[in-house]
Amino acid sequence: MRVGLSFILTHLLIGKLLESKSIVRTREFPCLLGVLFALVVADGVITQYLVMNNLGIEGNPFLTAWVDQDKFLYVKILGALFSVFILWDIHKRWSRLAISASILFVIVYTCIVYWNIGMFITQRV
Repeated sequence: MRVGLSFILTHLLIGKLLESKSIVRTREFPCLLGVLFALVVADGVITQYLVMNNLGIEGNPFLTAWVDQDKFLYVKILGALFSVFILWDIHKRWSRLAISASILFVIVYTCIVYWNIGMFITQRV
């Protein structure tokens, strides 16, 4: 079974964050936010490709109208940046909450990206 890069990075970051005795002042948190941002953008790129080639549909009803336009990736990037900045701001006051939420979002988006890749592979075969 092949293991994806995002799975490996997520596993390593979660392991580092949970092993850390001082989870409040962790240096891995910016990396976790970077992985989250990359996963959201990857989701956007893969989803747009699948929809444009009639291999899949957009699951988010708010983004359905923009999938076939160039604005879709800009919306995904801006939404990802906005989310990262909010999590960073939350991290200043409630670091454990921000870390837990970020780990949850990374796990969810990793599953979404793998789902999209699986849709691509099954539709192409």
